[in-house]
Amino acid sequence: MRSHLKFFLLLAVALTMPAASAEAPAQRVATLAPHLAELVCAAGGCARLVAVSEYSNYPASVTQLPQLGGAWSINLEAVLAQRPDLVIAWADGTPPDQVARLQKLGLRVVWLRANTLDSIGAALETVGGWLGTQEAAAAAANDYRQRLAGLRAQHRDEPAIRAMYQIETSPAYTISAASPISEVMSLCGGVNVFAALPTISAAIGQEAMLAAAPEVVLYGREESAAAIRAYWARLGSAPVARAGNLYAIDPDLLGRASPRMLDGVIAVCAAFDQARSRLAEVRRRPTEPGAAAH
Repeated sequence: MRSHLKFFLLLAVALTMPAASAEAPAQRVATLAPHLAELVCAAGGCARLVAVSEYSNYPASVTQLPQLGGAWSINLEAVLAQRPDLVIAWADGTPPDQVARLQKLGLRVVWLRANTLDSIGAALETVGGWLGTQEAAAAAANDYRQRLAGLRAQHRDEPAIRAMYQIETSPAYTISAASPISEVMSLCGGVNVFAALPTISAAIGQEAMLAAAPEVVLYGREESAAAIRAYWARLGSAPVARAGNLYAIDPDLLGRASPRMLDGVIAVCAAFDQARSRLAEVRRRPTEPGAAAH
C-alpha cells in the first residue's frame, strides 16, 4: 500500500513539472541502455546523468547512479523519482509500450539509434544537441571518425579469414550480418560464415558448424572458456579446432554502440592476426603418416 502511495505522489510531482521544450538543453538525463550512458558521457554530458539502466558500468562514475531496471523492463517509479527532463530510449531495444507509458506520465522521451560503426559519430552529435554540449560532442565525433578511418585504412588489405562469433554451447548461437559485431569482423578481414542467417542471431547445429568451416571463433569473456574449448574439441576436424583459434573478447566493446567499439575493433583485428599466423603454421606441418588423400 505504501509503495502505491509513493508512486502516485511521485506521479503527481511529475505531472506538475514544467514541460521541457525541444530546444532547451537537458539538465537531468536518464538513459535506458548501457551504451546510451556511454554516449552521453562521451558527448560531454556525464554530469547531467541522474539515472541509468542496469549493467551500465562505463565510465566508472555511472555505477554510483540510481538504476532504472533492465533495458527491456523499466521501473517507472524509479524514473519518476529522479525527475529527469530528458529520457533517452534505445531505438533497437527499449519496448515501445514502456516509452509510451513514460510519455503519458509527462516525461520527454527521445529515441536514439546507433547500430553501425558509422552511426556512432552521428549519435554523439545528436546527444550533444539535446544537452547543449555541441562543442564537446563535435570534438568527440571528429576524434571517433578519424580513429575509425585510420583503422579501416590499416586493415583494408587484410587476408580474408572465415570467422564467427559464438554465444553459449548447448546449443551454440551465433550472429548474422545484421549484428554490429559482424561489421567489426569484416573491418578486420573476417568473413562471417553465418552472415546470411535470416535473424540477427540463431542456434547452430554441429553439422552446420562443420559445414561452415570457420577458421577463427570469437566469444565473449563472460562465456566459459573451458566449455567453448570442449565444444570445438568435439568438432576436431574444423579448421578452427586444428589451429586452436578461439579468442575471448570483452563483450562490452563489441555489443555497445559507443566510441569504445573501436577498442573492440583493435582487439578483434589483433585476434585475427594471431589466428592467421596459427593457420599458416598448421598448413606447414608435415602430413601425418598414412594421412595421404586416396
